[in-house]
Amino acid sequence: MKKYVRIGVLALIALIFIGTFVFLYQKSQPKETVYNLETATLTDLRQTTIATGKIEPRDEIQIKPQISGIIAEVYKEAGQQVKKGEIIAKVKVIPELGSLNSAESRVRLAELNGRQSETDLARMEQLHKSRLVSDEEYEKCLLAARQAREELQAAKDNLEIVKEGITKSSASFSSTLIRSTIDGLILDVPIKVGNSVIMSNTFNDGTTIATVADMGDLIFRGNVDETEVGRIREGIPVKITLGALQDKTFDAQLEYISPKSVQNNGANQFEIKAAIQVPDSVTIRSGYSANAEMVLQRADGVVAVPESAVEFSGDSAFVHVLTDSVPAQRFDRRYVTTGISNGLLVEIKNGVKAGERVRGLQKDN
Repeated sequence: MKKYVRIGVLALIALIFIGTFVFLYQKSQPKETVYNLETATLTDLRQTTIATGKIEPRDEIQIKPQISGIIAEVYKEAGQQVKKGEIIAKVKVIPELGSLNSAESRVRLAELNGRQSETDLARMEQLHKSRLVSDEEYEKCLLAARQAREELQAAKDNLEIVKEGITKSSASFSSTLIRSTIDGLILDVPIKVGNSVIMSNTFNDGTTIATVADMGDLIFRGNVDETEVGRIREGIPVKITLGALQDKTFDAQLEYISPKSVQNNGANQFEIKAAIQVPDSVTIRSGYSANAEMVLQRADGVVAVPESAVEFSGDSAFVHVLTDSVPAQRFDRRYVTTGISNGLLVEIKNGVKAGERVRGLQKDN
């Protein structure tokens, strides 16, 4: 009985040893590498670049006052349409005390001179009627009286301007009434009633009363990297995509490329502008972020394969063309000449024909 047990144990040990040997042998054998196969196809390729930027009106005007003072009335608000010459706000003039005192003094002096000239004229008229003075002396006195009247009127107008910023005779040209200088949409009214405003002059840009723009004439403004600016030109078509309206694209035409670069995050970039065609049914707001897609190169009806199928060695490019798949995949390594790429497919100018199958990425085991 013990003999049979011993034989059984030895047989079991032998089986375990043989099984382990077979397993390790099989594991040590190289496995066949299997690759995904890609087909060379005839297609149209476009190499494009994307410029980031924003949408803005071509004409955006800042309305500034021609006189300093305090906002008395605001007649318009952002989002309203205005016509050229339409009143946006009214400024109340706060006179400067020195100018006010000077203007009042000028009026008092003009009144004194005026009363004296009127008295002299009345006396001269009596003498002239009696033929006691010549016509020349009378005309000189009459001229002096008229000049005194003009001076009095000018002094009163000056006082009215200092106090109110305008005279009654020139109300239609009032600088206290802030008017739009163009037809358009009011984008912003940054002032409120009671705010102080400063007129634009040599030393100060002045306070902005409102920003008005023609929203019927929009442009895309963005930047292109210096590595790509040499391959675009004015007049080429552009596709605009807006961040706020991602389901829509808009046609545009490149109309400006800056002759000078600007630094942007350490890179040299060039500003571009493109005129956008916007349907009447779509509303676009100033400042929308946008992307502009431009075609740098194009090739129609060319043979193309995925970029992952192309192998590069120095200045040369190769693909592996399938020659046999039974019992295992066999490939022929061929030199090819590549053309443009769209990031997914690359043009093959020679070396591969349409319909041939090439080696792609390795399949997962």
